[in-house]
Amino acid sequence: MIDLAAIQAARLQLQGQVQKTPFKHSRTLSDILGAEIWLKFENLQFTASFKERGALNRMLALSEQERKQGVIAVSAGNHAQGVAYHAQRMGVPAVIVMPRFTPTVKVANTRRFGAEVVLAGDTFDDAKAHGYELAQSRGLAMIHPYDDPAVMAGQGTLGLEMMEARPDLDMLVVAIGGGGLISGVATAAKAIKPDIEIIGVQTERFPSMYAAIRDVPMASGAYTIAEGIAVKSPGTLTEQVVRRLVDRIELVSEGEIEHAIVVLLEIEKTVVEGAGAAGLAALLQAQAAGRTDFRGKRIGLVLTGGNIDPLMLGELIERGMVRAGRLARIRVDLRDLPGALAHATKLIADAHANITEVHHQRAFTSLPVRNVEVDFVLQTRGPDHIQEVIEVLNAAGFAASNHDH
Repeated sequence: MIDLAAIQAARLQLQGQVQKTPFKHSRTLSDILGAEIWLKFENLQFTASFKERGALNRMLALSEQERKQGVIAVSAGNHAQGVAYHAQRMGVPAVIVMPRFTPTVKVANTRRFGAEVVLAGDTFDDAKAHGYELAQSRGLAMIHPYDDPAVMAGQGTLGLEMMEARPDLDMLVVAIGGGGLISGVATAAKAIKPDIEIIGVQTERFPSMYAAIRDVPMASGAYTIAEGIAVKSPGTLTEQVVRRLVDRIELVSEGEIEHAIVVLLEIEKTVVEGAGAAGLAALLQAQAAGRTDFRGKRIGLVLTGGNIDPLMLGELIERGMVRAGRLARIRVDLRDLPGALAHATKLIADAHANITEVHHQRAFTSLPVRNVEVDFVLQTRGPDHIQEVIEVLNAAGFAASNHDH
């Protein structure tokens, strides 16, 4: 189906048209995880995702007639941008079908590349059905996001880059949606180093490939923060490659993906979307569970994309600060007397915590009348500092407690 030669040919085709993205060692993540961690920054591609590799490789194989007629793609976003951008560069008309709830940043970026965007269906699979109808009725060439040998070979070029930079890697951890990326990467990596471990990662809410290779039916959820890998049914071709070359698939929780996005932002100063953080999420989750099967190994992670809605990123940063104890909500019971609130805020200020919000509650409380509940949202140095603020308030006769969760 695809082999190392197809991936090497794809690399020649793509040369100068997609970025050869950085592949860098992360000293801090290596220290945290007890393994040597190398990051492939595919979020630095022009369309902020690896998807343009496969899309372009497939489009370069179009006949003259197909180029004139135009192409169509169905995508939750990153494949769409890859197809639209390179279609614009090649002078090929492009139609992109997206599910209706695709993040606005991805819709806007796709339109910016001059493609006709059609929003149809609530899920990727609904949109796909509509896309095939349009392809038929308008005579357009379908550029599949994953289940196509040329697409798989294009995605595999990043695996080639990783292995050539670090031939001594022991393990690659790669997110799986439809399976195009891991198929290409596993084909390249195992051809170069047959004993390398290939670990796939899916979300608990969309475990389609995980279920398929176990031949166990598993339901998909309604939503995941990693919408780039929210695929309900894996590719037919990609499933065959995964069965043959992928050592195992891990499932990660939504909370762990959120945490991994914030970790990459704080430590690496790099923005990734949910799917882009899935690999790191799997390692952090394994570490939290006390597993040691990756410790001491040289591990390559692919940061697959960086197209995240800025508003969502803002929410994730705040939630990350709460988890780290740098943002806290404490509840204080006060007598409803002049100066009581001022006294409490002075104690908090003297303890060097910064108040960002105050919610003063008279009616919705079980306290006796003439007493009020006040919730303070504070910026703090960490969990110990939160405790210190509470103890200062308690010592002054205020009943204070942590109400983070």
